[in-house]
Amino acid sequence: MSGVGGVELMLRSTRVITPEGTRAATVAVAGGTITAVLAHDAEVPDGARLEDFGDDVLLPGLVDTHVHVNDPGRTEWEGFWTATRAAAAGGITTLVDMPLNSLPPTTTVDNLRTKKDVARPKAHIDIGFWGGALPDNVKDLRPLHDAGVFGFKAFLSPSGVDEFPELDQEQLARSLAEIAGFGGLLIVHAEDPHHLAAAPQKGGRKYTDFLASRPRDAEDTAIEHLIAQARRLDARVHVLHLSSSDALPLIAAAKADGVRLTVETCPHYLTLTAEEVPDGASEFKCCPPIREAANQDLLWQALADGTVDCVVTDHSPSTADLKTDDFATAWGGISGLQLSLSAVWTEARRRGHTLEDVVRWMSTSTARLVGLDDRKGAIAPGLDADFAVLAPDETFTVDPAALQHRNRVTAYAGRTLSGVVKSTWLRGRRIVDRGEFTEPAGRLLSRHP
Repeated sequence: MSGVGGVELMLRSTRVITPEGTRAATVAVAGGTITAVLAHDAEVPDGARLEDFGDDVLLPGLVDTHVHVNDPGRTEWEGFWTATRAAAAGGITTLVDMPLNSLPPTTTVDNLRTKKDVARPKAHIDIGFWGGALPDNVKDLRPLHDAGVFGFKAFLSPSGVDEFPELDQEQLARSLAEIAGFGGLLIVHAEDPHHLAAAPQKGGRKYTDFLASRPRDAEDTAIEHLIAQARRLDARVHVLHLSSSDALPLIAAAKADGVRLTVETCPHYLTLTAEEVPDGASEFKCCPPIREAANQDLLWQALADGTVDCVVTDHSPSTADLKTDDFATAWGGISGLQLSLSAVWTEARRRGHTLEDVVRWMSTSTARLVGLDDRKGAIAPGLDADFAVLAPDETFTVDPAALQHRNRVTAYAGRTLSGVVKSTWLRGRRIVDRGEFTEPAGRLLSRHP
């Protein structure tokens, strides 16, 4: 058994998703690392433990690069303890935390240190951190990069919290030039404030009125401006939570021209539609908004052809009282950590996609986005032994009371989803098994030098 000396654990399944495809295999683990992917009937070495999952699928743990944990400062909205438990329950083994809506925001090295001190004892999974790009913190960007953040988030329209103001086009250019100078990554909430200001702002319970207040052209224009800046500076940029399919031709053309551009979308844009949102149901409110079914079809096509690179949750919870029935005043954010894999798989299989596709969108591509693909995102020798075990044909009905999120408001309540996560493994250790959790074993991750 070459390559398996010192093996402590063997994980066996008739369906193991590897970079070469899905096959029956046994995965050897030593010291928290995958050492080999062997034949299904490989001999178990002396002293090693065998876990046989039968026909359940063994897939790499998901990497979610867009999560608002809100800890410290707004811990009543979420927190590292509850967020990482919810993630683990959903097969996610790595998340990257957004620089807002915590207090303080992750916009200086001191604030990053504060965030890490809070996260360290509560991490059930591995955690990395984004920094923030604000109008007045250009001087802080290089120190944050050197301190290990994976990149920098900016808003082009109001963020919803006063301590994280948006960048105008001049400020965007200044921050992006600084970030490009040290080879960093800027990730952008791309909605144009002028188009938002010009849109009708009626407020109230009607979802159609809220949808009209966040028009597609706000996204399209902001993305067009971002592409122009990235092209001029040869900078690396990433479009967050794309919801407008009208921007797809722009994105495809920019990529074809060599602009260093990547794009994500989210489970709620892929599985929920504007036509089904009840009036007053602000658990469906997010910005940019959930759009129509025809728009959703085009997002799926863009995932299939590579125009959109990855799928992330944009988990953005709040306390239940902030989810009022007035779409204008309700907090905008969808809670989805625990349900993202099942929600995406349910719709993906209906549309003829495979679990291999889902793994590419939610693990391999996200790991590559933040430079963790030498450690995460695939079942291959040398990578961390992070896994989810999924029963893809089993179904469940979403019961908010069963969620690990601190606030159990969910747009998925009552939905029947396919794909039950049986267990989740972090560096060869089972951290959740049929709803039972171990003590926190996650690590804080830094960008590679």
